[in-house]
Amino acid sequence: MNSLQIVINRLVRTIDEISEPAVAVSGGIDSMTLAALAHKFEPGKVKMYHAVSPAVPTQATERVERVATEQCWNLTIFDAGEFRDQNYVSNPVNRCFYCKTNLYETISKKTSAVILSGANHDDLQDYRPGLLAADNFSVRHPFIENGIDKVTIRQIAKQVGLGELSELPASPCLSSRIETGISIDAKLLPLINKCEQLISTLIVPKPATVRCRVRDIGIVIELDGGSYRLLSEKRRSELQKEIEQIFGGLRSSENIFFKEYRMGSAFLHPESPNVARA
Repeated sequence: MNSLQIVINRLVRTIDEISEPAVAVSGGIDSMTLAALAHKFEPGKVKMYHAVSPAVPTQATERVERVATEQCWNLTIFDAGEFRDQNYVSNPVNRCFYCKTNLYETISKKTSAVILSGANHDDLQDYRPGLLAADNFSVRHPFIENGIDKVTIRQIAKQVGLGELSELPASPCLSSRIETGISIDAKLLPLINKCEQLISTLIVPKPATVRCRVRDIGIVIELDGGSYRLLSEKRRSELQKEIEQIFGGLRSSENIFFKEYRMGSAFLHPESPNVARA
């Protein structure tokens, strides 16, 4: 038995010990892999829950629906209502705490099942206020419990039939593109998504990473280092005009910038004393 199969067996045992599991599926590779694994070994037992909102890219929901159909998941799609929560909309440093609180609270109202998340061991190295919210609803994290990181999750994804999705790039929710302290505008998020999708098709070769950030200084398009360095001044100017059209004049081309990608660059002041301690 190879090492990956040993890891999978441990995960299956963790899920199997839960009499009624429910997987919160965001559409990212972590939760998709957990859902596919749980369904493969517990097809009549596990339920999947996917929340839709302006912060969730349409392609993520389409991905969940497609795989759910292919693998015959028991899937419920719902609105967690975080945009009715001013604590979330105000975009504090611990916005994710309020997002996950709304998510898990809504799922808990729909089922008495134990909620499982796709959080992995790598997440413990980052600031994750959503994990505090998870504690409040007794959410289980099978990947964390078994010390499984992102690299291993991608390997498991191939084993459970996710194919090309195993290489799905990380893409946090669209609200993460808004600089901390700037209120989340539900009408702006689809435009951010549209901008990222357009830039991904207009730059050749296709960039590995594209982020459209809304910051105090304006709109910042972040690209992976290789794509950023290859971008000529002429091409930047052309893209700025395209981006300006997407945002319908909300921003002029003078307030649209290109920078090299930096993870979490719109997230400011993690040391804030206002962080929820649940």
